[in-house]
Amino acid sequence: MGKTKAKAKVKEAKDKKKGKAKGGMKAKAKPDEAPARVSAPAGTSLYTDGAPFDRVQYLEAKLILKPERFTSVQSFRSFGKIVQRTAKRLGVGFIEDPKAGLRPEIREVTFFDTPDFALYNNAFILRRRISYVDGFPVGDPEIVCKFRHPDETLAAAMDMRPKIQGSYRIKFKSEVLPLKDEIGGFRRLFSHNCQFGLSQTRDGDRTSLAALSRAFPGIATLNRPGTEHVKLVNEGIVEEVLLPLGKLDFGQGVVGKCDVSLWRTRGEHKPLVGEFAFQVRFNRREDIGSPPRKLGAEFYTVLQHEVADWLLLGITKTAMVYRLNGVLPASHE
Repeated sequence: MGKTKAKAKVKEAKDKKKGKAKGGMKAKAKPDEAPARVSAPAGTSLYTDGAPFDRVQYLEAKLILKPERFTSVQSFRSFGKIVQRTAKRLGVGFIEDPKAGLRPEIREVTFFDTPDFALYNNAFILRRRISYVDGFPVGDPEIVCKFRHPDETLAAAMDMRPKIQGSYRIKFKSEVLPLKDEIGGFRRLFSHNCQFGLSQTRDGDRTSLAALSRAFPGIATLNRPGTEHVKLVNEGIVEEVLLPLGKLDFGQGVVGKCDVSLWRTRGEHKPLVGEFAFQVRFNRREDIGSPPRKLGAEFYTVLQHEVADWLLLGITKTAMVYRLNGVLPASHE
């Protein structure tokens, strides 16, 4: 073998040892080493005014549940006992909420869209929520506009800051749901939310797409006629019955509130869907260490098996409202 070829062989061997392949390319990850997931847009990750893209700061894990399992408040508490038992077995701390022993909270939830569901078909969700105490509405009705999509980059790039005179809040969530067709895994949706009290906007005609496009830059990108109006989705008014359960402690300061709820139609009280959820807030994903991440994932997957008879796969609460007329429109959920 000539000296030149010998040197080339030595260099190639050194490159492989350093994790490089021939030609200076990085070696492919081994089968048991999952490649790092791109978690946020990079480079030109700026909105048109120069502000940086919002970053995910919430993790919300959900289990969609069969509504027929919830026949009384005791059903909520029975589910809560399964959650506590599973948490204890896995070493997850649990602090019971004092409200768990009280009557459930009642909220009214309504969705608005065009007759052909232009918002939902383009990954937007427009919702109003009103809280009730002793049968009467209290507080400012909450308006939420969200862009929910499985692609984090697209969700982050959608500027959800509203153009209103009042105050508002932006929440960018990583939402975890079970797989659509089997128990024990999970999939993700990214929900870029804007929420504010109804009193924070002064626009008179709140149902016209012209007004909505002025308030929400994202909706303006749909280029729909401003003369169009949104209305109640499928004429449905949802009554949400919610019971706080407590807090789950995954260690290293990673703590999330959890609750269980039932959605049913107002009037006939037709049960639609149930849900268990817990939510964790953080400043940066890097701040959550590996032990609590692994424990949280284990708790979520194990709990699915523990409540297998309760689970309703392949659906979301919003999708259930959109299919009240028997037809589920196109969606990104």
